[in-house]
Amino acid sequence: MEVTADGSPVDVYLLLPPDGEAEIVHAAVPPRASVLELGSGAGRVTHPLVQLGHEVVAVDDSAAMLAHVRAETVRARIGDLRLGRTFDAVLLASHLVNTAQDADRHAMLAAASRHLAPGGRLIVQWHPPEWFDRVESGQGGRLGEVGVELTDVVRDGDLLSATVRYAARGRHWHQEFTCRRLDFEDLGDLLTSADLAFDGWLTADRAWFAARPGRMG
Repeated sequence: MEVTADGSPVDVYLLLPPDGEAEIVHAAVPPRASVLELGSGAGRVTHPLVQLGHEVVAVDDSAAMLAHVRAETVRARIGDLRLGRTFDAVLLASHLVNTAQDADRHAMLAAASRHLAPGGRLIVQWHPPEWFDRVESGQGGRLGEVGVELTDVVRDGDLLSATVRYAARGRHWHQEFTCRRLDFEDLGDLLTSADLAFDGWLTADRAWFAARPGRMG
């Protein structure tokens, strides 16, 4: 079983279906926009974006994930990315902005900013503050054929650690993660530090938002 550096089991991500992410992005950017997808995984969001008419460059640090992506791919850590080109939209999904490490968060947003065209839009999926208040062990459901359950939830200040357990086709996988709670003031400060400016919520649950270049001149 192939597992990425962050503990993502590749086989699970090949089974997980899209969950409306591409449609959220599509509604927030111009038709046929060029999209830089940071942390693409195996293409679960990439492929629907391509089907919706977008030219997507998929970035991930896992060769095993990128082997399944049917679009232009770049293997790199997000924070290290320097393509020398800009895009109509940059996508940072999968709650990556809630990473536990402040340095990684700043590096990812800086990478997003330097690849964003002057009139472009950054699209971000995050865990809003209220998610941290309500999440508990035992929560779960199904994504397509994959059963998903959250277990071992532990809170430590602004940090929340847990294990996601997956089941499908008689197989089982698990993935541990730790994420950091960010409030709305934190979010504003983070965007400003990356020369970005908040540009509105994209979903009613405030799990998705947009930002625009905030640099002057």
